[in-house]
Amino acid sequence: MKLSAIVAIFGLAAFANASYINYTTVTGYFLQDEGSTNATEFIYYEENFGLINRTYPGEEDSCVLKGMSQWQRFYEEVIRLNRQAPPNVQYKVFFFGRHGDGYHNAAQTYYGTPAWNCYWAELDGNGTTTWRDAALTPAGIDQAETAHNFWQELINEQSIHTPDAYFTSPLTRCLQTANYTFNGLDFPQSSAEFKPTIKELLREGISIHTCDSRSNESYIHNLVPDWTIEYGFTEYDELWNGVTGETSDAEAVRSKKVLDEMFRELGSDKNENLFVSVTSHSGQIGSMLSVLGHRSFSLNTGAVIPVLIKAETLQETVATTCFTWSTSAHCTAPPATSVASCVCASSTPAITTPLVTVTSEPPTITAPVCYNLC
Repeated sequence: MKLSAIVAIFGLAAFANASYINYTTVTGYFLQDEGSTNATEFIYYEENFGLINRTYPGEEDSCVLKGMSQWQRFYEEVIRLNRQAPPNVQYKVFFFGRHGDGYHNAAQTYYGTPAWNCYWAELDGNGTTTWRDAALTPAGIDQAETAHNFWQELINEQSIHTPDAYFTSPLTRCLQTANYTFNGLDFPQSSAEFKPTIKELLREGISIHTCDSRSNESYIHNLVPDWTIEYGFTEYDELWNGVTGETSDAEAVRSKKVLDEMFRELGSDKNENLFVSVTSHSGQIGSMLSVLGHRSFSLNTGAVIPVLIKAETLQETVATTCFTWSTSAHCTAPPATSVASCVCASSTPAITTPLVTVTSEPPTITAPVCYNLC
């Protein structure tokens, strides 16, 4: 990768700020915070997004809160937490939504995970279906429309405070999911406009799979012309090269950085932007949950998890963290066996070069890539 691209996307130590944001998850508000909640079986739209039916401090003395819905009272609770917090602490609720079922998900199910990982995922498609920067399947559209209908139900029945800001991954399946979920809702009159900001670092964990590569900026702009594409977003994907991929440690640092970016873009006013929608991917949401100190909670396609976040800004400089991206080998033809693991045919040994044409100048990541946490 070019040095200029690394600086533009991640930042280097020379550009460090003297502040650091420490994140923690505030538990006791959502079922997903609790170890007894089974992520596999949890259905968010049957559980009020997981919001626990409880009272909050000070409610017994307030006549105003009587008759309010659980979501209205929770919003007042977030306001209370911010009002009583020190100047360097703020609380926000992030609704992390995983994209709906994509054609890459369907292909992985069809071929089986071992064969998918070691051969099919390195292709653009199979001649019938395309999964490079995959679009939503009809099932995925249905999942996003389910989220749409649930948001409308909560607006109508509980007067939920709708998101004050929207962020999304640049990959097509997330752009579509956010659009199907929020576009056309009958928002309350005082609601923020649904106009997401597209952020590079909200993308899925970067592997050699073509579904992890993004389309060009011009394509994204034409798909959602009224949305905001963040400053510095490049025309071509400068992170995916079909050869190297992030380690989980590298993705975690990227997750920390994008959380920092979103919090800083939301501003320091504790009375604004309290509810935030983030449309991303299973791996990336899992990585952000880890950074936030949340328990591991895997999301099914189309699912949503809200998290009450405490962000504490500390006046200290944090050392730059460096990780080397890893190279993955894969087959050049469908594997000989793939029931439990991938075994390439003897006539087609594993290679570490792309099976598809890389349309932009391929970045070469050989030395450790440094990410500035500040």
